[in-house]
Amino acid sequence: MRAAFINTLCDLAARDERIWLLCGDLGFSVLEKFADRFPGRYVNAGVAEQNMTGIAAGLALSGKTVFTYSIANFPVMRCLEQIRNDVCCHALNVKIVSVGGGFAYGPAGYTHHGLEDLAVMRVLPNMTVLAPGDPVETSLLTAAAADHHGPCYLRLGKAGEAAVHTSPPDARIGKAILLREGGDAAFITTGATLAMALAAASDLADRGISVSVISMPSLCPLDESAILSAARDKGRIVTVEDHGRGGLGSAVAEVLAASSLSCRFSAVHLPSQPAILAGSAAELYAANGLSAPAIAARVLALMGSREPDARAGSDGWIR
Repeated sequence: MRAAFINTLCDLAARDERIWLLCGDLGFSVLEKFADRFPGRYVNAGVAEQNMTGIAAGLALSGKTVFTYSIANFPVMRCLEQIRNDVCCHALNVKIVSVGGGFAYGPAGYTHHGLEDLAVMRVLPNMTVLAPGDPVETSLLTAAAADHHGPCYLRLGKAGEAAVHTSPPDARIGKAILLREGGDAAFITTGATLAMALAAASDLADRGISVSVISMPSLCPLDESAILSAARDKGRIVTVEDHGRGGLGSAVAEVLAASSLSCRFSAVHLPSQPAILAGSAAELYAANGLSAPAIAARVLALMGSREPDARAGSDGWIR
């Protein structure tokens, strides 16, 4: 996803001299492509994300479209006040890029885990929140973020994610993308768990269970019509994300709870307090219950058990 982002940003910057890129003393081997081509529009602000955000706000006030770039939660949690007060309050053209959500930087430990960013960013005023599912979605949504007037948050993976889409989808702000149609249930996924959800759907198909897979790369604004359609047509929804509580699962639950539809619902997400704090991304995901078999098991539970779901109502239903 990182390569898709920087390649697209360079193409956009070649056509639009208003585009700038700021980083927090990282991105080496990725950002040089932009820095070498557009040295006058690239700033390494050092390990000072609050200053980086303030500089971005100032540039945006002068008519620039500014992308800031840093690891996981650093461009969010470390400078949240500057984002809220300087960027969001004034609806500035600042695009915050976070690379390596979830446990992508697992060996670096808890400080580098991105478990709260989607929850935090989706409640800020004027903020658009995007989490593409593969490099194809990343390219399209990077361009969409640049064209959109106002603050954007773009959450990227960093684990060499393979392209899932074989042709460019209709990836737009506020719209879901249907990748696979099925009649028994629906996976709604955001970010880098898209391939995992597709693998779970394939496993279930081998068992005779047909599951739709919907990519939701836009969390704010959210495609509520796609959620309600899935609830109405399938009656079972499982959300999947490499994030803690407050992200996609909470957003979908809010939509279902406000509707008059009956739908069994389960949210697959990471715990706020991980079982282990450091290790490879694969080890951390496995230890914290995020895997294709675990995702498939949620559908099986919704189909074959009337046991309550802890994240749904008292009888396992969202009404």
